[in-house]
Amino acid sequence: MMEAPAEVVRVDGGKAWVRLSEKQGGCGRCDEPGGCRSMRITDTFGSPNQLYTLDDTLGLHPGERVRITIPDGAPLRAAMLSYGLAVVLMLIGAAAGGLWSEASQADLGAGLGGLCGLGMAVFINRLLARSRNWRGGLRMTLSRDLTDCNHANFS
Repeated sequence: MMEAPAEVVRVDGGKAWVRLSEKQGGCGRCDEPGGCRSMRITDTFGSPNQLYTLDDTLGLHPGERVRITIPDGAPLRAAMLSYGLAVVLMLIGAAAGGLWSEASQADLGAGLGGLCGLGMAVFINRLLARSRNWRGGLRMTLSRDLTDCNHANFS
């Protein structure tokens, strides 16, 4: 299981809004001169302060420290399905479009076939996003951060 520390920002209606508390991954030299800045890619599609909404099965309170857990391999499976399927279907569509079109129109046929393959991948990914079995394997869960002494019960 992969884990990341987070802080509960808000709790409402059985949901908890959490924010990652620490910058994750990398060697720690991202912003230093000579650092590779490889962790900047995580900021590409969203702010590092983005909130995540997860089911609150623990009865959490704002300010409480938690751990976000995701099954091992889930990010790789999701990336391979999203990007890998798109690349494979686009290449298959381009090859089929190029083969089935006349020699003078092969490039156009390959382009249109590639677009059709890409469209098919988008359609399949949207179907999978609605599948409970698929989403269940990617689900993030919350657990209490046992290193948080603010909420410990000392009897």
